[in-house]
Amino acid sequence: MTDIQMPDQLWTQPAINDAALGVSADVEQIQRIRIPAAVRYDYVPGLATTRFLRGLANKEILGERCQTTGEVYVPPRGVSPIDGLPTVEQVKLPHTGSVSTFCVVHIAFGTNAPPTPFCTALVLLDGAAVSVYGPIQEIDYDKVRIGMRVEAVWVEDDQLDTSFENIKWWRPIDEPDVDPELLKGHM
Repeated sequence: MTDIQMPDQLWTQPAINDAALGVSADVEQIQRIRIPAAVRYDYVPGLATTRFLRGLANKEILGERCQTTGEVYVPPRGVSPIDGLPTVEQVKLPHTGSVSTFCVVHIAFGTNAPPTPFCTALVLLDGAAVSVYGPIQEIDYDKVRIGMRVEAVWVEDDQLDTSFENIKWWRPIDEPDVDPELLKGHM
């Protein structure tokens, strides 16, 4: 084998000594392999996130209010990201919001991905301080816009679980758009 020459300003690879491998010149070298990989982990959500996930199992979106600013964070983490104080007041949020930003997806991912192209967005729920993520459906992808009013579309009741995937997608509703300037800083 020979040294691989990297373009200028990138690292270089040391020479590989393959003498101990018994590599024969008449054997085709392997260029690429595909190996399935998976990572399994256990996640302990804590009290605030547990309440949030249990709320989703009942088609409720629960946030928590910051003691100092009064802003509502969803999903809640039990403390305010602004001052680090506990968030002790639970707030039930509506199933409506505004698109604060979006992108058009051209490559499908995940088992529940809609047909491409489609839009995925950050939706600022009415009354929340930060946006939540989800696909936008029931509208052509090129008609989605910042400020567009949307509502959650939930899975059927017999499919409800303690998962954010209980919200299948967000769909437009017949309300005037929100001024995009009002959505700044709520990503």
